[in-house]
Amino acid sequence: MVKPLGVQLYTVRDHMKADRDDVLRRIAEIGYGAVESFAPTDDPKGFRQVTDDLGLTVSSTHAHALLTENPNLVLDAVAVIGTDLVIVPAGIPEQEFTTRDGVARTAELLNGLAERAAGYGMRLGYHNHWWEIEPKIDGRHAIEVLAGELDPAVFLEIDTYWAAVGGADVPELLGRLGDRVLALHVKDGPVVKGEPHTAVGDGVMPVPDILAAAPDAWRIVELDSCATDIIDALAQSHAYLTTGLGRA
Repeated sequence: MVKPLGVQLYTVRDHMKADRDDVLRRIAEIGYGAVESFAPTDDPKGFRQVTDDLGLTVSSTHAHALLTENPNLVLDAVAVIGTDLVIVPAGIPEQEFTTRDGVARTAELLNGLAERAAGYGMRLGYHNHWWEIEPKIDGRHAIEVLAGELDPAVFLEIDTYWAAVGGADVPELLGRLGDRVLALHVKDGPVVKGEPHTAVGDGVMPVPDILAAAPDAWRIVELDSCATDIIDALAQSHAYLTTGLGRA
């Protein structure tokens, strides 16, 4: 089954605060078939109703709250919004990725959360930024060392842009991680910390090579910031990814 192209809703976080239902409608009208939540405990029933009405699949959700709140309450909300992929996106101290002992502690934490998620029929994933890529341990990016310590059921969502910012050759990294990667954050820009992102296809990221390196992963567009109108950038990204490069 072909996975629909998705949007990480953090991209439109300001629009969501103003009118969640309208921005979800606009995403569907552009042609996206999926969304990835970042706040599953915010009105999960209402969110599920709107996505169902619009025919949007909830591919997955970020759930930073797993680290700060009662995990069972968070997982209850995830079950309501209708996905079985729940992802820790940040919140683990950056220095934990600079030593093998720190990576081992991180893996222990994530493996424990994965056991909880499994009780709900869900899989736990981890999403990177640059700080899991820049440090190298025994010649490998810290994210690769982490992958080796994680329970095989724990998957990775590779943020391809932050991997590049961290110094990785992203297609090669994806090739080494193989089927541990179930999802990609597809974004573009100048690959410089602090600079705004661009619509996918307008920056310097080797997007076709990245997509080819993980052909079966969810493709989820995320723009943390953008110098142009964010809805226009999402529309432009969709056009680029569905014209010979991606899958609608």
